[in-house]
Amino acid sequence: SGNTFAGTRVKQVLLLISVALPSFLVTSEVRYSIPEEMVRGTFVGNIAKDLGLDIQRLKTGRARVYTEGGIEYTELNINKGIIVIKERIDREYICGTATPCSLNFQIVLENPMEFHRVSVDIIDINDNDPTFQSERFQLEIIESSLPGILFSLPIAIDNDVGKNSLRSYTLTPNDHFTLKLGTESDGSNSVSLLLETPLDREAQEEHHLLLTAVDGGEPQRSGSIEIQIIVFDANDNAPIFTQPLYKAAVLENSPVGSVLVKVSANDADKDVNARIRYFFSHILNNAQNIFELNPDTGEIKLIGQTDYENNKMYEMTVQAKDYGGHASSSKVIIEVIDINDNAPIINFMSLTSQISEDSLPGTVVAMINVQDKDSDKNGKVACFIDSNIPFKLKSSLNNFYSLETDSFLDREKISFYNITIVARDEGEPPLTTTHTISLKISDVNDNPPKFEQPHYKTYVMENNSPGSSFFSVRAKDDDSGLNNRISYFIENTRVRNTSISLFVSINSDEGVLYAVRSFDYEELSHFQVLVSAKDGGSPALSTSVIIDVFVQDQNDNVPEILYPVLNKGLPLAEFVPRSADAGHLVTKIIAVDKDSSQNAWLSYKIVKSIDQSLFDIGLHNGELRTLRNIMDKDSIKQRLTLSVEDSGHPSHSATVIINVVITDNFAQALSEFNDLAQNKDTDADITFYLVLSLVIVSFLFVIFIVVLISLKFYKWRRSKLFNECLNGTLPVIPYYPPRYAEVGATGTLCHVYNYEVCLSTDAGNSDFKFVKPLMQNTVDVDPNGTEKMSHVSKSDLIAEEDTLKVGYTSTFISNGSQTVGRAPLGEREETKRGVRRCEKKKTRIENMKNTFIETKTN
Repeated sequence: SGNTFAGTRVKQVLLLISVALPSFLVTSEVRYSIPEEMVRGTFVGNIAKDLGLDIQRLKTGRARVYTEGGIEYTELNINKGIIVIKERIDREYICGTATPCSLNFQIVLENPMEFHRVSVDIIDINDNDPTFQSERFQLEIIESSLPGILFSLPIAIDNDVGKNSLRSYTLTPNDHFTLKLGTESDGSNSVSLLLETPLDREAQEEHHLLLTAVDGGEPQRSGSIEIQIIVFDANDNAPIFTQPLYKAAVLENSPVGSVLVKVSANDADKDVNARIRYFFSHILNNAQNIFELNPDTGEIKLIGQTDYENNKMYEMTVQAKDYGGHASSSKVIIEVIDINDNAPIINFMSLTSQISEDSLPGTVVAMINVQDKDSDKNGKVACFIDSNIPFKLKSSLNNFYSLETDSFLDREKISFYNITIVARDEGEPPLTTTHTISLKISDVNDNPPKFEQPHYKTYVMENNSPGSSFFSVRAKDDDSGLNNRISYFIENTRVRNTSISLFVSINSDEGVLYAVRSFDYEELSHFQVLVSAKDGGSPALSTSVIIDVFVQDQNDNVPEILYPVLNKGLPLAEFVPRSADAGHLVTKIIAVDKDSSQNAWLSYKIVKSIDQSLFDIGLHNGELRTLRNIMDKDSIKQRLTLSVEDSGHPSHSATVIINVVITDNFAQALSEFNDLAQNKDTDADITFYLVLSLVIVSFLFVIFIVVLISLKFYKWRRSKLFNECLNGTLPVIPYYPPRYAEVGATGTLCHVYNYEVCLSTDAGNSDFKFVKPLMQNTVDVDPNGTEKMSHVSKSDLIAEEDTLKVGYTSTFISNGSQTVGRAPLGEREETKRGVRRCEKKKTRIENMKNTFIETKTN
């Protein structure tokens, strides 16, 4: 489509929608075309319509124009969604002779982030005339010059391009010269003056011609230069350059004074006519202060600094002239070689300073644009970061990068990152620019507590004190704040069908384990405790660890002798023949100890023996052997007391008595054994009576102590009740009349009278309850001993009870049971009157008691 802006303006829109990278929601490109030299505010394009965006989106997204550097020639009208011209656009100033010429910028929107590339092509208009370097050009030609000789003329410069550029030259009509247009080997145009007819200095010494350069624009523009031709006297040989075109290259950082190229021309003449001088016949203004031509040697030197970024190539025409006036020209092209003298530039379009550690890979941290003014590989920039961090740079468009998370973050390992972004070009040597950003990682509860060890072992001595600590565990949590506050718990497991809580407990804050009970190695030598550590995060995370608790043995068990076994309380007898030699095995003591390790190491020794030289026992194996041969003088009956002792500290021991009979006659051996048994029975009887006496005495002593304590307690109780009575309170006076029976003419009559009185010991809040008799009748005894049953009306008793209940709290006691009730409190005087009534009632009860006793006596 096309729009008109003081002429014809062509707008071309190219919209490319691509799959959005993680750093940008939408990436698109729009292209427009406008002529140069348009006034400020000129409409360029409706960016909102072309991108499919509404005005509200442009406002909420804070749409803006981002230019990679230099002057901003366009601006965005957010209210209308259009792009207009902000500054005057001169295509020749911006691009020179380069085609095509375009302005590139970006439209950036936020929330979500969108990125749109916009290119505006600048269309050239014919606003520049072809111009020559000077207004006049002087050409000296010897008159002997032959027809057909070409003389180089200055060329015109037209800054316009395309059809508006330089097209042709015209020369004012004359009799000797015509124009010769040509193309150089580098593709540039050249204009020369062709001598068609010989010159005659005597006829005309000077010729004045007008050279006009015309471009192809509409309207057509032109420029002219006056050519003054001076005809010299005869010199029939002109200098000739060795090359029609000289090329040289110079590094943009070459030092001043460097010789770049040497031009050379030859003249066939001799002497003065062969002397040649060199000079620039055509050179651009911007090169006159950079290059110098030695007129004698033809050397072109560098007298200024070249900059590839400003000018990549210089063209000049060198003319060689002898003293006779003959001249020829050659073109010199000097190319400037770019060096890597511009470091990359890093620009941040968006940046955040903090990110959560649970951020997913691909989360955008920053948007970056890099630039380099150099060209070719010197201008190619690679942007990267350290590969040892969980971040990456992803290229979205040319020289645009997004800094993203490359993997899951872990604040506990690294809580703060200094990310250094390095931009490096491909020059030799490469230039580098760095920029460091600081990124803080915020914590989430993603780490369970960790114990210092994966498994614990601890030892506790048996017979320990309940409640004592015996071990502690410690867990660490790499999170921070509430997420690393740890509490300790014991999992509910069972040890031999018993809850673990009956064995150990734990301090929930410190992780200290306490023994709930005293351990016994012989009953339980090992058990496991499962301890959990839970943090304070939400949701909370926990870790468990197993603690192997080994109960260490103490020497608390006496060795137990398994053999020999007493036969009905009597020791066994061993028989040794008199023919036994030294080392004869008499018997072997077998004993065990319930303890373990050193505490169960047993040693054997003979404690008592009739003949110490006859027997010996193995220290560790318990084998009883003869030390020597049996002699006739040795006693037939040998009694040995053997001891079995463990190796604990302190040590425990057990003893056993063995009777040894030395004889070859089995019948005699049995007889000796019976004698030993009878002696044993006598000793056993004495021991029995002694033990029985000790038990009886101990029992009597215990009874004495119990009675003594009971009496002391009784006296203490009576003194306490007496003191309470002295303080103004009334004691509780229970009375239980005895049960009696009479046998009369009519049979057995059994009456039970049960009256109970209970008074509170608090005088200020005395309660009284007169409980009615268990039987609802009273007994009167006349002087003759005859009982008379008189009934008391129930209403009278209730009335009497009600009188006693006013202003009190009543306590009811009946047959050993107690019920407590509450009533409103009366005045202080009413309380005192109630007490007096209670005392009267007490007197009545005492009288009834005495009467009953007297009746019983009679």
